[in-house]
Amino acid sequence: MSSPERPAVPGPGAAVPGEAANGGGAGERRRSGRELGAWVLATALGCALVLFATTRPWVTGVRATGGHGGSGTLAVPTGGDLGPALVPVALAGLAGVVAALAAKGVARRLIGALVALCGLVAGIATWLAAGGDAALDWLGEHNVLQATDALQWDVVTLWPASSGLGAAIMTAGGLVAVVRGGRWAGMGDRYERDPARRRAPAADDRALWDALDRGDDPTS
Repeated sequence: MSSPERPAVPGPGAAVPGEAANGGGAGERRRSGRELGAWVLATALGCALVLFATTRPWVTGVRATGGHGGSGTLAVPTGGDLGPALVPVALAGLAGVVAALAAKGVARRLIGALVALCGLVAGIATWLAAGGDAALDWLGEHNVLQATDALQWDVVTLWPASSGLGAAIMTAGGLVAVVRGGRWAGMGDRYERDPARRRAPAADDRALWDALDRGDDPTS
């Protein structure tokens, strides 16, 4: 009675069928993971720039002209005072970055569109806050008792520029997520079965044939 034909078992140096494809897929997942990580850092940095800029004074050297002003220190506004919409949209952008980590496909693209919209709103709010009318209205409202004459002030350009840069990064990050977000790996991809585990059935088959060669009954 002829013994059953043993299936060919790959040698130590032979490539396991499908291993090249699995390796290519793993490499693609690693690249998409790195791209997602870079996007998260950059977009979150843009949101953080807007938030930090709102805590800094955008006006300095406030003074009353005409010599009829009262005594006391004149109040100066921060970016958040001049642009009340900046903090909410920056926080919404950060929330979108966190949500994009958990989302995949079309959902991530939609979140990217919302982040881009937040960046656009932040840019418009920065532009309006940096204008003279916003500072004039705020200074006139908060310095009524200290000065009855016209007010003059110096604009701090660093913080409006930082807010504008952060808004631009947010907008660009959102657009990138819209275009490429569907290709990035999701958080659940890390739990995919390891390629080495896919080769376990082949090892089990080899052990079965070895047992038959020794005369053992693998079914006992």
